[in-house]
Amino acid sequence: MFFKKFKKSFLLLLLSLYIIPINVFAYSDYLIAGGENIGIEINSKGVMIVGVYKVENTYPANEAGLKVGDIIVSINDKNISSIDDMVTEINEHKTEGTIKIGYKRDDLLKNTNLKLYKDEAGVYKTGLYVKDSISGIGTLTFIDPESKIFGALGHEITEKSTGKILEIKDGKIYESNVTSIDSSKNGVPGEKNAEFNYEKVNGTIVENTAQGIFGNYTGDIDGREKYQVANPNEIQKGSAKILTVLEGKTIKEYNIEITKIDNNLKQKTKNLVFEITDQELLNKSGGIVQGMSGSPIIQNDKIIGAVTHVVVDNPKKGYGIFITNMLEEAED
Repeated sequence: MFFKKFKKSFLLLLLSLYIIPINVFAYSDYLIAGGENIGIEINSKGVMIVGVYKVENTYPANEAGLKVGDIIVSINDKNISSIDDMVTEINEHKTEGTIKIGYKRDDLLKNTNLKLYKDEAGVYKTGLYVKDSISGIGTLTFIDPESKIFGALGHEITEKSTGKILEIKDGKIYESNVTSIDSSKNGVPGEKNAEFNYEKVNGTIVENTAQGIFGNYTGDIDGREKYQVANPNEIQKGSAKILTVLEGKTIKEYNIEITKIDNNLKQKTKNLVFEITDQELLNKSGGIVQGMSGSPIIQNDKIIGAVTHVVVDNPKKGYGIFITNMLEEAED
């Protein structure tokens, strides 16, 4: 997966984000193709345990039966949704020595008691490493010109420590500026390096799914080119192009060759295999790099899909998802 992620950990101060509900829609026959680099910031539902540590020769998490990947949703029967909430509740009850934790594991709600340990400086330790948000960069795939619903990435965002898909509370996409490229090499995928413009919010994220992230686009769409949506049976092996950014905010077209098409209805993500043939792109990036996922794929003036994965041993090659699979997920 080639969304590029950055992590935020314990005691991180969060932005308070407002979520606009996404409406059910029937997608248009024509879409605005993306290609721009986007900054992505999402907040999880609850606080995820991403690691544990020893306190006074014991592991409090093990004593409480907590595991990496558990989502903490309440402290002492009070619902929490962020690390700030968690810290506030712990500070209010720390002198009691034990706190009651409500958590979710495999969609089941459970409760346990976690013992707090005070160190020499008088600070109470939980023995837990936790996270409530992820940020990174990726590429916008499409905007529906009628509903202004957008899709990006073409794959899910997972929490790196656990490998689990992040169940999101809310999120935003920002204008982003690519500052440099670390080139891919055989066995070592490269990455885009980029800066967020936090003053320019271009959308709210409401879904994180196996087919991408989806939400409501709030940026300007006037004058942007529209492409007809291709059905999978229209896609052909042979030449196509991707739209992506390798420098600044400039979207450019780069040539690829589609080598394989998988029309199996059960295959919802790796529908296309392609190879980069554009020498300019190869010179600048060595092939597909992290942050390129979501780059729209165009063939015969139709939008057919998006870049999702790289073949690590040969970064000139990669996988793509049918645009119709992303749109069906957006409809759901």
